[in-house]
Amino acid sequence: MEKINGVPVTDQDVQEWADEAERGYDVDRLRKRGRRPVGDGPGQVVPVRIDETLLSALSERAEKDHVSRSEAIRAAIRAYVA
Repeated sequence: MEKINGVPVTDQDVQEWADEAERGYDVDRLRKRGRRPVGDGPGQVVPVRIDETLLSALSERAEKDHVSRSEAIRAAIRAYVA
C-alpha cells in the first residue's frame, strides 16, 4: 500500500483527490514551485570541495546561527567580495 508521510493512502483518498482535481484549482492559490530566490535572480549551483574539518566547522556554525550551510556559505562569500 502506498503511503504519504507514513500514512496509508486509501481508495477513498484517491477518489477525493480525483474529484477535487476535476472541480479545478484556483491557480492563484496554488503553491509556487521551485526554490525561493537567494539573490538578484535565479541561483546557480557551484560545486566546491572542502575538507572534513572545514565542513564540520561550517555545519556547527550554521547550526549555531540557525541557518542552512548554503546560507552560511553565501554570507561568507558576500563578506569576502564586499
